[in-house]
Amino acid sequence: MEPGTGVPERPVNVQRPDWITPVTEPLDPAVAVNDYDSFAEEYAAENENSLLNAYIERPAMLDLAGDVSGRRILDAGCGSGALTARLRERGAIVTGIDASAGMLAVARRRLGDDADLRVADLREPLPFGDDEFDDVIASLVLHYLEDWGPTLAELRRLIKPGGRLIASVNHPFVEWLSEDPRPVYRDTTSYTDLWTFGGKQYPLTFWRRPLHAMTGAFTDAGFRLSVISEPKTAPDAPEPFNGISFMCFVVEVPRSAA
Repeated sequence: MEPGTGVPERPVNVQRPDWITPVTEPLDPAVAVNDYDSFAEEYAAENENSLLNAYIERPAMLDLAGDVSGRRILDAGCGSGALTARLRERGAIVTGIDASAGMLAVARRRLGDDADLRVADLREPLPFGDDEFDDVIASLVLHYLEDWGPTLAELRRLIKPGGRLIASVNHPFVEWLSEDPRPVYRDTTSYTDLWTFGGKQYPLTFWRRPLHAMTGAFTDAGFRLSVISEPKTAPDAPEPFNGISFMCFVVEVPRSAA
């Protein structure tokens, strides 16, 4: 144990899907990172029923969203549209955006030609007016960004007073506990995993930040913290999971400056 902390001195094994492995050697610079277009179909198929997505993260996000009937929602980083579909089933009016045209093609097959789906990068200004949405859902997307500030400011612009940003990210303890050497917890650091589909590996880089950096980014952007949660596995999951997975947040836009 690290003196006085109760934390193991060495990295520990963290339960991961068997198709995700940490990068231990330098990547070939010619290989594109975070290129979802190159494996959109494969990822969408895995995401559909995987334990972490279908039985932990999506149920948690839907529970946090609550009654969305008639609410105008931006699904920011909608991917293949699994969460978009569930929100529409509950009566929400949903617009989906994603940086990957390949993922949006999968989403359009699921949702139909009339679905409002647009290619847009959360690092850039978004093509919507001020106060256009009641809620924004950001499901497992913020952890791709090194700097949350500009993105949160832009999302804050889109949300009506009294509206919400509901976000999920990889839990910061997962990589902190498992990386070797272990990073300084209080620092914002990047890490890269290899995702394997059909025998081929695809690198994805994420940014891990401590809890205080997350909450500080939300409040600096003008949001008010409402909920911080660490979701449990849904009761109907096909297998148990007691490991660390995600953190979820609900942050609100104040109704007035007071």
